[in-house]
Amino acid sequence: MADTLTLTPAAAKRIAWIAERQAKPAVLRLSVEGGGCSGFQYKFDLADAPDTDDSVSETDGVRLVVDPVSLDLVAGSTVDFVESLGGAAFRVENPNAAAGCGCGSSFGI
Repeated sequence: MADTLTLTPAAAKRIAWIAERQAKPAVLRLSVEGGGCSGFQYKFDLADAPDTDDSVSETDGVRLVVDPVSLDLVAGSTVDFVESLGGAAFRVENPNAAAGCGCGSSFGI
């Protein structure tokens, strides 16, 4: 299983836009918490900087950081930003997920 995480250019552009408006660095933290309709749920936050033990991926100057515990659940994932008639959201394409929910914010292993 690849540990690499990928941040798409569309996601990087959106993170940079949000970070600029909040006067924060363009660093998106992806973490996994228990809960959601499928057992685990994704959580996104802007971070000031990566922690020393974080996995870091960079696209177009925007960094995606994940802590070691969450990395076990999302290794090999791609984070994208999608817009549709139903709205706009960050979406995680997680090869480790055996099940998911309709909203795309939770998953099961």
